[in-house]
Amino acid sequence: MLRRRGLYAKGYRMKGWVIPPKNDIVSHFVECYWFIKTHKDDDGIDHPKLNPDTCGHLIITPKSQAYDYRSEATTTQGKGSHWLFPYNKTYTMDHSEPMTLLGVKFHAGALYGLNLAPTALQINDIAQVDVSDIFKPLSQNKICNIEGLLSAAEFQQTECTAQLDELLLPWLQTAKEDKHSALVKKALALPQAVAISNMGEQLHCSQRTLERSFLRVIGMTLKQCQSINKLDNLLTYLSKYQQNEIDWSDVALQFGFSDQPHLIRYLKNTIGNTPGEYAKQREFVIDIYGYFE
Repeated sequence: MLRRRGLYAKGYRMKGWVIPPKNDIVSHFVECYWFIKTHKDDDGIDHPKLNPDTCGHLIITPKSQAYDYRSEATTTQGKGSHWLFPYNKTYTMDHSEPMTLLGVKFHAGALYGLNLAPTALQINDIAQVDVSDIFKPLSQNKICNIEGLLSAAEFQQTECTAQLDELLLPWLQTAKEDKHSALVKKALALPQAVAISNMGEQLHCSQRTLERSFLRVIGMTLKQCQSINKLDNLLTYLSKYQQNEIDWSDVALQFGFSDQPHLIRYLKNTIGNTPGEYAKQREFVIDIYGYFE
């Protein structure tokens, strides 16, 4: 069931879900499948924001549906399905029109070992994609039935996830993981409390080797990845509470900040808002489209 803070009680008609893959090989690379469908009269925000993400997303949409991502420095527009590669900045999207979005969220670093030609994997990149290029090992009738896949996502979640497992499996079986991807995976699995300076010792490698592997596999430094994951966990936690329910001193303590002013500086630097401004505006995707359970 989808729960949206505040809007759920108003009868918000947006449909959405998040489901992990069932196939073991697919789940090694894919964290989850997600789906969002909005309607013209939905009570939402027209320009939601995306916080930085170390994961890549394959976003499947109708061919005629436009997408629009904006940051302080760039604007990327297009139509149809597209890649949203890992990014270390905040994007503002245009969701003023009804949207149908079916996403495949890959684990951080998972795209490194996959053949993305002719699209090269790089951070802060959004690239239009012909989904048939990815699903081409299967018969043509399954490749082209994107509308049927989107329909299944709306009305038959289990059938949709089974289809995605089947469509992705031949491609994911071609993945070639090396020592760099293995090292990054081990580093990401360490507890968040482990200091960056101690990771090399725990993983039996030099700090330089560890940093080089992160830049190669994800395109970001280890410190950038940790900061992005920390922000994502923080916003996910805050999305579950109303403004008057949040104890910022407790939040600062819970997420490892030295004090509340430290938390204020962190949010101001990462999302451009103080805690009070964020709690009032609630412009991020996790706040607008909610969390799923």
